[in-house]
Amino acid sequence: MARDRITTGPGAWCGGPLAAVLALALAACAPAASAPPPHDAAHPTIVSLNPCLDAILVEIAPPGQVLALSHYSRDASSSSIPVGVAARYGVTGGTAEEVIAARPDLVLASIYLPQPTKTALEKAGLRVATFGSPATVAESIAQVREVARLAGRSGEGEVLADRIAAPAAVPGRPINALLWQEGEIVAGEQTLIAELMREAGFSSDAARRGLGQADRVSLENVLADPPGVLLVAGDAAGQRHPLVQNTYRSMIVADFDPSLLYCGGPTIPKARDRLKAIRAEAEARR
Repeated sequence: MARDRITTGPGAWCGGPLAAVLALALAACAPAASAPPPHDAAHPTIVSLNPCLDAILVEIAPPGQVLALSHYSRDASSSSIPVGVAARYGVTGGTAEEVIAARPDLVLASIYLPQPTKTALEKAGLRVATFGSPATVAESIAQVREVARLAGRSGEGEVLADRIAAPAAVPGRPINALLWQEGEIVAGEQTLIAELMREAGFSSDAARRGLGQADRVSLENVLADPPGVLLVAGDAAGQRHPLVQNTYRSMIVADFDPSLLYCGGPTIPKARDRLKAIRAEAEARR
């Protein structure tokens, strides 16, 4: 009953002038509602449409700045990023509608981005920067620095560039090696992986055979004229034939993760580490 008198009687807290005074006092003491964070012009928000650019971004920028990575980075068969790392970032299927809805300050894409998509993004007022695939370590370092500059993360970019910078050449006689990719094809001499192989102390068995970029070498040709080292980067039937593993003991057969072939950037130190380990095994068996 006392409660009824307080809330309903003349001059009550919730009905009379005193209630209004109290409400104003409480409002003055209450914390202000949190405002949305101010736009950070120094660190533009980004959507990436390319898995190789994704790999750079996750090294230099926090998830809050990167609104979405390409959907390729959520697919273990096409990603150069650990699944757990990619999961911390948003993802986009790459349609212009999705990207425009995300309202990023900057879109990073391949030079092969379809022109209608690029035009739609730019008409929506989005800035689009496109990049090619680096064919050398130096080109990859330059790409890292440019992506970092656009992201406002030049310091982080320099840290990554230092990791990528070429180490001293491996001493000793080069070891003949063939990189055998999915589809039983080989890499050309003007590719990033070919440079890394030379840097690790391997000579090109593909060049010895007179083969160029994406030329095919069959299982029969490999077995008839085996290289010193066979780097198997795929799961084609011929690449996993028992004869490859069991018959040619003079040939060192080593698995080479195909994900180390997709991109430059932070993939380069990983590829170097694997090539260094294979080189050490070959040296031990000489």
